[in-house]
Amino acid sequence: MSPSEMRLHVPEPAARPGEEPDFSHLVIPEVGTVRRPAIDVPAPDTYDLATDLVRVIDDKGKAGGEWNPQLSTETKRTGLRHMIVTRLLEDQFLLLQRQGKAAFAMKSEGEEAIAVSAAMAVNDTSPGYGEGLDMHFPTYRQGGILVANGHSLVEMTCQILSNSGDRLKGAQLPVMHSVPECGFFSISGNLATQIIQGVGWAMGGAITGKRIVGVAWTGEGATAENDFHSGLVFASVYQPPTIINIVNNQWAISSFQGIAGGVDSNFAQRGIGYGLATLRVDGNDFLAGHAVSTWATERARNGYGPTLIEWVTYRAASHSSSDDPTKYRPKNAAASWPLGDPIERLSLHLLMSGEVTESELTQLHADCTELVDTTVAEAETFGDLGSDTMLSPSEMFRHVFADIPPHLQEQRQELGY
Repeated sequence: MSPSEMRLHVPEPAARPGEEPDFSHLVIPEVGTVRRPAIDVPAPDTYDLATDLVRVIDDKGKAGGEWNPQLSTETKRTGLRHMIVTRLLEDQFLLLQRQGKAAFAMKSEGEEAIAVSAAMAVNDTSPGYGEGLDMHFPTYRQGGILVANGHSLVEMTCQILSNSGDRLKGAQLPVMHSVPECGFFSISGNLATQIIQGVGWAMGGAITGKRIVGVAWTGEGATAENDFHSGLVFASVYQPPTIINIVNNQWAISSFQGIAGGVDSNFAQRGIGYGLATLRVDGNDFLAGHAVSTWATERARNGYGPTLIEWVTYRAASHSSSDDPTKYRPKNAAASWPLGDPIERLSLHLLMSGEVTESELTQLHADCTELVDTTVAEAETFGDLGSDTMLSPSEMFRHVFADIPPHLQEQRQELGY
């Protein structure tokens, strides 16, 4: 037998623009078929959980299975509210950018359940010892953490507008928030830095005997970066109280997940390879997200080691305000995503369980819309990108050194400040 022709393999997505979306690669198990082990399970014994998919809400809105977190009606309604506010607020951010009032915007449409459920779960398991903060090390699509943790929506909007109310004074891109008092570390634009930061935070807490958790976030594309693998080595060796979240929304800008190695294996399996407890979860299922985040947080806080979680979801919107996804994927792909929309799924669950009525849902959306409209109107009173109330250029010389060195003082004076 003659050898096969040598060639370079370049992964291709199942569908391109003009073709029908194809998600046949996604295996969706029935709700209740995935086991929930004890939090002290040995990491190698979670292999099946790295290849399966934790789900709680089925297609008819019914919740079931061992992973059902049995949340109160109030908690579920609060989670739904946070998700709706996050979506509406980010819709306004993009609108402000299109109006020329902001330089840049990004949305987490279709992924709101991930950030919100994880933030609420970490908060719900906090020991409240007053010994330090649990800290999220997010990417630019986890703004829902700030919403869930009660950060000022006006401050978030002011940063988008780059106006005088921007708490970072123009030192970051509009979408890259920094609110450490809300457990939200400064967003880094570099890929996968969050992994080494989150693991390092957890290591520092463990060294000082604090029961705090470092929660790291990254996208599936960034798992190909060296920092991701370095972070996993340290997590494996030192077993700090950390959670490493991989949000697999199928696209890293215009590169589909296969370019990062997501075709022949799951991203969750990388956790198993490093000896970490690993879970794979339906990212559009708020209840499943809350359940796995609670499990991982309790495991970390009780000294049983780190957990890697792959969140399977779909980036419904463009990568950013500078991106046009119709250039590289089918136009109707998001609507065809088989795991549905997170807001619609939790809403259906609450309706089917009799925990809300249609009129209450309508009122909730109206209240959230009014809140966001009021927020944006107030933020705009501080100015916007094109107004005279923009930040002074002198701000670029501050917040870098404790004392401004002579050469920067000279540069500032040359600008007339």
